[in-house]
Amino acid sequence: MQVVLRKYGNSTVAVLPPAVLKELDIKAGQTMTLETTEDGKIVLATKRRHTLTELMAQCDLKAAPPADMALWDAAKPVGRERI
Repeated sequence: MQVVLRKYGNSTVAVLPPAVLKELDIKAGQTMTLETTEDGKIVLATKRRHTLTELMAQCDLKAAPPADMALWDAAKPVGRERI
């Protein structure tokens, strides 16, 4: 598939046909990531938003806390922190 680059104000845009937008389930205003490869390709991907549940599922709740956490817990307040 070929697309034509067009001038839009001070920017240049690539117009994606409606069929491509529907197939990929994307729409105008959606945040995307853009990367380039060494061989000159452009990779455009949807920016994934993770839910708290997904992030928590990756955590090992049985893992030991970081070594410096004890220092943090023992630190005295230095400002107007409330205890």
